[in-house]
Amino acid sequence: MCTIINFFVLLQLIALKCADFCPRDMLKQSYIMICLCAALLMCDGMLYAAGRKNKSDGNDRKRFVLVIDAGHGGKDVGCHGDVAYEKNITLDVARRLQRMINDSLPDVSTVLTRGDDRYLTLQQRADIANDANCDLFISIHVNSVDRRSPGRSTVSGASVYVLGADKEQKTFDVARRENAVIELEKDFTTHYTGFDPSSAESYIIFELSSNMHLANSLKFADIAQTQLVTTAGRADKGVRQAGFWVLWATAMPAVLVELDFICNPKQEAFLNSADGRDDCAKALYNAFAGYYKTHNHQLTEYSIN
Repeated sequence: MCTIINFFVLLQLIALKCADFCPRDMLKQSYIMICLCAALLMCDGMLYAAGRKNKSDGNDRKRFVLVIDAGHGGKDVGCHGDVAYEKNITLDVARRLQRMINDSLPDVSTVLTRGDDRYLTLQQRADIANDANCDLFISIHVNSVDRRSPGRSTVSGASVYVLGADKEQKTFDVARRENAVIELEKDFTTHYTGFDPSSAESYIIFELSSNMHLANSLKFADIAQTQLVTTAGRADKGVRQAGFWVLWATAMPAVLVELDFICNPKQEAFLNSADGRDDCAKALYNAFAGYYKTHNHQLTEYSIN
């Protein structure tokens, strides 16, 4: 999987370099788009073939596999408020969600990308999901805004992201911040074949990506967003599309959840409380139950005693 991804990004860079020989800006843009579309078609075929092989090797598997990704960890603390750190909140919510599913849904196999405070690269997280041949990938995060933002202490709300491109600056800022974790890796430009999380040009790969899992990703995202509002009591920031590397690198329906804004003291207190984390985990459990029902399984909502 990693080889396929690196192959596509390499073709992207080749297209950008070759375009330098084109004399006109319009011709250069057209050349880039043609090269990238060709590369995308090649990689889609490779991913489809790999997916078919993975599924054919596991025809006897009857259990639904869910991978729960606790964002950040170890030296990557993520966002932080006055007292709380994103990496601790996401890990606790991920563990609670896993426990709820394990207690209530024996036919579901759950995998945590990390079960403790350890650092994982974005590609390692995607590799865990791909190697598990999972059916759904949920990456859990906490949101924030720039310290210079005038609404930093009052902004609130949950949002669920699927892979795609959004021209809104706020959405791009969220993706850029989450992707910037790759800069903690040694020689990250080599590992990610030239992908620069701070460069808008790098995100063209997400604009052109024809994700065969988008429909199911959106299906879960819609249910999760509703549950975060009704069950966890979060303000509704909506379902959005953005260029998150970890979603692009996974070969299954995948979402990235932003539970709320840790830069808001009121929301930080909620996210840092046991009750708040339980509510978030319960919302995600109920969302998963609703999604899982589409696979002809009879489930009930989780009740917290």
